[in-house]
Amino acid sequence: MSGGYLYILANRKNGALYTGVTADIAARMMQHKAGKGSKFCREYGIDTLVYVEPAEHIEDAIAREKAIKKWRRAWKIDLIEKANPDWRDLFFDLV
Repeated sequence: MSGGYLYILANRKNGALYTGVTADIAARMMQHKAGKGSKFCREYGIDTLVYVEPAEHIEDAIAREKAIKKWRRAWKIDLIEKANPDWRDLFFDLV
């Protein structure tokens, strides 16, 4: 199996967060940007890629996603701010 990505989306700085995993980050982000991502993301306007973490194997990305989903919100915000202090949309780095 090929690699994958763990990613975190937000609707604004310190706003609603969504954690996901995908094998194709660019294609998945296009879905989110088009409003065809998860229902939760559509309802809360979550489409800003604020954190992305590549994994060599998709299984590793899935395991990381499951772990992060159990984290406290403050830990997730700390992870984002260490990598992306301005909460800028990393989607534009992909295209």
